[in-house]
Amino acid sequence: MSLALDFLVDLLDLEDIEVNIFRGKHPDGERQRTFGGQVAAQALMAAGRTVDRGRVHSLHSYFLRPGDSSAPTLYEVDRIRDGRSFATRRVVAIQHGRAIYNMQASFHEDEAGVEHQIAMPDVPAPESILPTQQRIHSEFGYAVEWPALPHPIEQRYIGELPWSAQRSRDPRERLWIRADGELADDPLLHACIVTYASDMNPFDAILAPHDVRWDDGTFMGASLDHCMWFHHDLRADEWMLYDMDSPIAHGGRGLARGSLFSRDGQLKVSLVQEGLTRRLRPTNADPGHDHSASGPRP
Repeated sequence: MSLALDFLVDLLDLEDIEVNIFRGKHPDGERQRTFGGQVAAQALMAAGRTVDRGRVHSLHSYFLRPGDSSAPTLYEVDRIRDGRSFATRRVVAIQHGRAIYNMQASFHEDEAGVEHQIAMPDVPAPESILPTQQRIHSEFGYAVEWPALPHPIEQRYIGELPWSAQRSRDPRERLWIRADGELADDPLLHACIVTYASDMNPFDAILAPHDVRWDDGTFMGASLDHCMWFHHDLRADEWMLYDMDSPIAHGGRGLARGSLFSRDGQLKVSLVQEGLTRRLRPTNADPGHDHSASGPRP
């Protein structure tokens, strides 16, 4: 296990404060707001800690306020229902006395039913694609911060990097992802790490057709809501194809849809995310100048 993944596993080891109340810590660093995937993963861990049987099959959540990365987060779990087949939990993440995130999660034991699924796209194997850090070094040099930061999730992009001026302008993104090391055999831990990773890339599909920068004061982006459906048991430390598209961006919001497939073609997770795509002020750029981000977002 890499040091970065070991640290992520430690972040997901929540502190029990009281019955149905947990406390999550944050990584040290200069990030102004907490990464949404971290809050979602910790909230799911809090919910799962209160469930005796079944595995998570869906979660529906809203990001309400930016998280403060300098303060711990409290997770209050409401045990809404424990039925014969399903258990439902509501989790509210709180900082400074205010809710920053709300999740509703459902747990279920698999049972017999009808079976079908869509086919996985035909894509190159992850071993045939250079690691993302090498590609960033080659295209952007050492000026960007991303390669120097710890990354618990390994990513290998299919096609051009999403921040490249040569990228396709289609609102689609495909890449292979996996945890950077071997994890313990804990289904809840694997689901939480996939939840963490799932918030890293949907914006790439939303912004692919557009010339915007995150660092010039003209654009503001943030996750608004995040919904996931877990169809099969999964391992976050094995390669999964993350296939995303964005059917629409309008009204200051963009929508992304995603599917996560195992290498053998089994559809493991489906997800939908809506993000804020706010123009803060108009740009006076040349039409021929590419205003996509000059490098990946940390």
